[in-house]
Amino acid sequence: MSHFTSIQTQVRDIAALRDACAELGVEVIEDALARGYSANNVPGEYVIKLKGPYDIALNKQPDGTFAMITDWWDDHVEKEVGSNFGKLMQLYAVHKASREARRKGYSVQRKAQTDGSIKLCIEGV
Repeated sequence: MSHFTSIQTQVRDIAALRDACAELGVEVIEDALARGYSANNVPGEYVIKLKGPYDIALNKQPDGTFAMITDWWDDHVEKEVGSNFGKLMQLYAVHKASREARRKGYSVQRKAQTDGSIKLCIEGV
């Protein structure tokens, strides 16, 4: 029995995703199988190789975004990337916004907040 679940995201920039994953201490590989419960695997155009027993597969959808597919059983994935990929998506957004701002010539400062959120200060040069 498979436990894999697909969640539609707004991931469009794999380079920003790689940066977010590097910050979490995990890597993104291309054309691989994501591990799941009881030796179940699901193919991914990209796979986030987690430290625990399960991984996250990403496959491009017709609208250009990537669906993230993982096995949520026993909270293995949640411990590494947050509930519904929350921590991963937060870092992805930080890296994506920072990349775009710098590309347009702005400087970016990042400040961690006490509540776990991240504040970006973007200033013109």
